[in-house]
Amino acid sequence: MNITTIPGPKGLPITGNLLAFRRDPLQFLREASKEHGDVAHFRFGPSRHVYLISNPDMIKEILVTKQSHFRKAKGLQVARAVVGDGILTSEGKKHMRQRRLMQPAFHRDRIATYGDSMVQQARQLMEEWQDGTVRDVHEDMMKVTLAIITETMFGKGLKEGTDRIAHAIDVGLKYVSTKASSIIDIPLNVPTASNRQFLESAELLDKTIYAIIDERRKEGDQGKTDLLAMLLAARDEDDGEGMTDEQVRDEVMTIFVAGHETTANTMSWIWYLLATHPQAEQKLWAELDEVLAGRLPTVADIPRLKYVSMIINETLRLYPAAWTLNREVTEPVEIGGRTYNPGDTLMMSQYVMHRDDRYYENPDEFKPERFDGDLLKQIPTYAYFPFGGGPRVCIGNNFALMEAALLLATFAQEYRFRLADPGKPVEAEPLVTLRPKNGLMMKLEARSRS
Repeated sequence: MNITTIPGPKGLPITGNLLAFRRDPLQFLREASKEHGDVAHFRFGPSRHVYLISNPDMIKEILVTKQSHFRKAKGLQVARAVVGDGILTSEGKKHMRQRRLMQPAFHRDRIATYGDSMVQQARQLMEEWQDGTVRDVHEDMMKVTLAIITETMFGKGLKEGTDRIAHAIDVGLKYVSTKASSIIDIPLNVPTASNRQFLESAELLDKTIYAIIDERRKEGDQGKTDLLAMLLAARDEDDGEGMTDEQVRDEVMTIFVAGHETTANTMSWIWYLLATHPQAEQKLWAELDEVLAGRLPTVADIPRLKYVSMIINETLRLYPAAWTLNREVTEPVEIGGRTYNPGDTLMMSQYVMHRDDRYYENPDEFKPERFDGDLLKQIPTYAYFPFGGGPRVCIGNNFALMEAALLLATFAQEYRFRLADPGKPVEAEPLVTLRPKNGLMMKLEARSRS
């Protein structure tokens, strides 16, 4: 079947479907999938053809069996401006080499050693909290996950204020998101307001990270076991070469940016969902009281915190931090019986797949219990893929799941989170990651355990 016959939403002559997509990306993709089935065609600008793939077997072909026919699409090419040529954006042999060098840093046993640090950072944040106060919980979650990634990666806090670092990362992510869905490509050397702001933020992040790398190279590892020590000590098994400062910077920046924003978003959505589903909140408290009985959680407790895991899995289903994955065809490739050509973009949306009623009963409902059992064995692998898949599956997935479990158990033992304005809808904002739009104002209530 010729791909020109693939149906899709009608677009405008020059911009195609770009404006409709930009207005409400999540709604646009869900409707395109619902109306046009497993493959929907649309156009971004005069000549960029995009195909939304909503079939788990085809997604597997793209991400696993035929992944060599693709490269990262425009969004992640643009992301190089922020994170450089790290594990997120590099391609082919370079990506395989970098992943091999970094893999030991994310081994289960290694990341288990970060558990205490995660809990202590949560405790530190709670020192700022008081019963009855209203706070932007999304901002708080960004703060704690940034502190965690900094301590576990560098073994110490940052000299620069973390609020300035967080703002610089935010500027970078917004820049990538806007540029990725723009028809007109304005080069960075054109002094527009957004370009100037982006370059300032990039300079701050570079200065911060290079200073840390430089300091560590001078002092030596001194028995340190954080991620930076592992990156500096890593040697390629083929040629024995280590990473240059630039390579280390790119990897650190990737983990820095991707590693705190994503978990902060997941945690924010958890508090929102629990606030709007009191029965789930009660079940969570019952489990925490039974398993922990008031003490701080440890990594060893996680296997017994079953409902905690269900809440995290269900939140990642409804609000996956990575809401879409795009691949650009580099050589003709057949997927699902159709041939796609170089330059075509194949889009796979976790947000769409995770809310598909073929795999989930009442897909828009928050129901952690659906993960109680073997749901993930019953449905196709790529009907649920919050961390992507194939050789490029997120290297930090176990780190993120452990962090979310420990933060949830630590905070929820002490506080309940109520929406500050229950009548005001909380909207999802799909930038590079899926975050609550305009933050998440919540009232903190100290929890009294009987």
